[in-house]
Amino acid sequence: MEFPSHAETERLLGPQPLPRFVRVRYDPQTERVTDPASTARAELDRLALDALAPGATVAVGVGSRGIDALDDLVAAIVSGLADRGVEPVVVPAMGSYGGATAEGQREVLAALGITERRVGAPIDARMQTKRVGDVAVGDATLPVHVSTAALDADAVLVVNRVKPHTNFSGRIESGLCKMLVAGLGKQRGAKAFHAAAITEGYVPTLEAAFGVIHDTAPLLGGIAVVENFHEETAHVEGVPAGAILDREPDLLVRAREEMATLPVEDVDLLVVDELGKEISGAGMDTNVIGRYRVLNADDPETPRIKLIYARGLSERTKGNGNGIGLADVTRRAAVDQLDVRKTYANALTSGSLAKAKLPVVAPDDECALRIALAALGGPDPDAVRAVWIENTQDLGDLYVSTAVVDDLPAGATVQGKASLTFEDGTASFAPRSDGDD
Repeated sequence: MEFPSHAETERLLGPQPLPRFVRVRYDPQTERVTDPASTARAELDRLALDALAPGATVAVGVGSRGIDALDDLVAAIVSGLADRGVEPVVVPAMGSYGGATAEGQREVLAALGITERRVGAPIDARMQTKRVGDVAVGDATLPVHVSTAALDADAVLVVNRVKPHTNFSGRIESGLCKMLVAGLGKQRGAKAFHAAAITEGYVPTLEAAFGVIHDTAPLLGGIAVVENFHEETAHVEGVPAGAILDREPDLLVRAREEMATLPVEDVDLLVVDELGKEISGAGMDTNVIGRYRVLNADDPETPRIKLIYARGLSERTKGNGNGIGLADVTRRAAVDQLDVRKTYANALTSGSLAKAKLPVVAPDDECALRIALAALGGPDPDAVRAVWIENTQDLGDLYVSTAVVDDLPAGATVQGKASLTFEDGTASFAPRSDGDD
């Protein structure tokens, strides 16, 4: 596919002055668990492990991206289970990720630092599922699938972060319940869940499917993690199977209070250096950018961002560009990184097609910024409210335009002026000390 060149884009746009930027450190007060691995190991005592016979197998479902020190957590849980006389086996609980193949899911786990050698347990990545029951959700009938690898074990527990979901809001969002329903459901279960959730609502669908799994699978419960603004572990808790639906809403409230957010809510242009599946299931955290783009689900009320420019994909996402459709503008370098098969596998399973759409493609950074500013009406550069971040997970260090500075909250401090320069159309920041305000 041919896209307009720099010269063609420049001719169509005409001149467009850019805003001035400053470098900001954003460090709101947070809580942190000093030894998450030891805490997770101790929290196993909350689960009914004494009911298991010596040598029983326990499937440990893992696979969410972006969890702080996930390999350490899983290794500690595996070691803790072995010390209690049972035999752990790691099962990828990630729906269709990794291209919906066993090899791909092993690769995703390896990218998260989870290998058999690292955690001290075998990995069973089979994609086969068993249909454990059907349940009515509104006008839909939902077939509930569970990983055969999990069901072959004598007991099942999952390890996941509880946090606001990237597609919906409700009393239960991303956490243990969703990992059991969509994650251990593999591709077939995740697809069935999303199909019902789009028409009948995510929370009712989750609760109904969880009820079937609770009644049919040898479920112990899970280890829930809540993270702080800096994506560090703020809380670790063992949650028994029967308490998951009651406990997750409280953990979700805490997660919302602790989560990473932009320092301001009103933004004209958000520039994101990279998106990726290890950063967020939606490539960019939709709660950070204020966009779900899902049928039958309203976007978050805040933040209010007019345009988003996504510059590229992370290395660890391995070409899965799910979420690029949440941006309004991207550049050719990002398109060259795309693995369309992986991106489409994600979109077709979730039913969230908008996240796989291609935005307007600029030849380079310089043209992309000018395209975005022109789309905003060619405003006075000193009035443009622009925020520039590495990704939606790492929000401690960022750049903001001078129009934003007066609205920065407590915990956000200006570190110095920054000069935005271009070399062959590619943007970079350098310290600026020219005496300008």
